[in-house]
Amino acid sequence: MPRYQVTKLIDFCYGHRLLEHKGKCRYLHGHNGLLEVDIAADALNDQGMVLDFGDVRDAVKSWVDANLDHRMLLCRRDPTVPLLQGLGEPMYLMDENPTAENVAKHIFQAVRKQGVKVSEIRLWETPNSYAVYREP
Repeated sequence: MPRYQVTKLIDFCYGHRLLEHKGKCRYLHGHNGLLEVDIAADALNDQGMVLDFGDVRDAVKSWVDANLDHRMLLCRRDPTVPLLQGLGEPMYLMDENPTAENVAKHIFQAVRKQGVKVSEIRLWETPNSYAVYREP
């Protein structure tokens, strides 16, 4: 287990709906999401940091703002996609159902592609419910 960890919080708004869900989440609805981005390290850099908080913000928030913030997160198979596209609604399409778990995984992988060695993502969908994604 790494000795050091920093966490950056990023908030954003998004909408989604879950295909084949039996409850209220089968309808289009929105969330004020809170993202917790953890970066862990065994040693600190020359400045005495795991990673500068500004660098984390620049990498993660810019990706979230460009791809997820104020967008509908939908599965590509969702029958509402053509209608919403026709209305010009901004969307982020996923191969999977846009659950909090799958969205957390998408963010984790996108941040890793940018070279940020994120260790864990927590996506708070509501003030009392969150999903976690991490890789070994």
